[in-house]
Amino acid sequence: MKNALNLWPMAALLVLTLTLSACGEPAPEATHGHGHGPEAAHGAAESADKGPHNGRLLRDGDFVVELAIFESGVPPEYRAWVSKAGRALPPDAVDLRVELARLDGQTDQFRFAPHEDFLRGDGVVTEPHSFDVTVLAEYQGEEYRWTYESHEGRVTIAADSAEAAGIVMDIAGPRTIHDVLPLYGRIVTNPDAVRDVGARYAGMVKSVPKTVGDSVKAGETLARVESNDSLQVYSVTAPISGTITARMTHPGEQAGDAALFTISDLSQVWAELSVFPRDLARIDLGQSVRISQVDGAGSVTGKIARIAPSGSSADQALKVWAAFDSAAGGWTPGLYVNAEVRVGGADVPLAVRTTGLQAFRDFTVVFTRVEDTYEVRMLELGRSDGEYVEVLGGLKPGAPYVAENSYLIKADIEKSGASHDH
Repeated sequence: MKNALNLWPMAALLVLTLTLSACGEPAPEATHGHGHGPEAAHGAAESADKGPHNGRLLRDGDFVVELAIFESGVPPEYRAWVSKAGRALPPDAVDLRVELARLDGQTDQFRFAPHEDFLRGDGVVTEPHSFDVTVLAEYQGEEYRWTYESHEGRVTIAADSAEAAGIVMDIAGPRTIHDVLPLYGRIVTNPDAVRDVGARYAGMVKSVPKTVGDSVKAGETLARVESNDSLQVYSVTAPISGTITARMTHPGEQAGDAALFTISDLSQVWAELSVFPRDLARIDLGQSVRISQVDGAGSVTGKIARIAPSGSSADQALKVWAAFDSAAGGWTPGLYVNAEVRVGGADVPLAVRTTGLQAFRDFTVVFTRVEDTYEVRMLELGRSDGEYVEVLGGLKPGAPYVAENSYLIKADIEKSGASHDH
């Protein structure tokens, strides 16, 4: 089934021409081995209904196969019930085969054997249950054949539309999954980017043109002071560029040894993190650390730049500081953050980026791509370091998958009304 859907990435409306395939919607096409094609095809077109076992009914005249994927308490398997002229046929009287052609070119074949009152397929129908189906049956020398589409979790998007929507691909392959130590803390100004500014000579403060929150450049006048000794008025200037974060003087007051201002370069911020003593042995300078805002609004990667020599008296926690590039903004001093320090790791043969993961039915999935068609892949997952996650099953090495903005693929599949049907 092909639909034209709208894809809405961010604030821009991008109209994408999509081909959506919903599982179980197209009617099967039947071809009879003895030349009854027109009658058989007509019967098949009317057989989109379900049988008593909730399976798909495949009709060719008065010969009917009910084919179902049974997955209650067992791995998904094919089961079939066959009748002719309204009467159930013995399972051992029918030779039945099913062939599944998947999007990536893989073909799965199933032979059936009698089991109780039905025919049972000889293998597991692996996820996703999305394929082109061919059913072959033989009874008393008569051959019957049906073909139909049984697609789910599929959408086709033109390459230029996918690029405009911001869909980013990656290749599933080997990665190093790092062990991580979770830490918590807050954003602080880099201690090397803070200056307390005082008067060179004691005297009367004559004027203070700057106040808290003002931005200043190195060499700019912060106050003017009249020296008690020379009675000359001189300027107190900013030693660095930054923002005035504290002012401790006013006109008419005496300037002495105490600081008059504090200037902080707020573009140089660190993450100040708390570490319990039992974990300190796992922390070292230069280790990579991923810092995330508590509300999930942003994250950044930095490195451990400083470790405090002793803990605080209140909770015995030790402080470590992580330096990172804060040029993107949003990292205001005082902001609380979560952090994950990479303290070890192991190489795994197959992993994907966590940014590509989505929830689909009861599975965690990614979406792979074959030409312009995207399709869901149900994953069995292992270890994760927050950036990559190990894949134990459900995806082939070297498979391209949507690594960013995969929610757009999921949204359009859901818009199609595709169901897990057979």
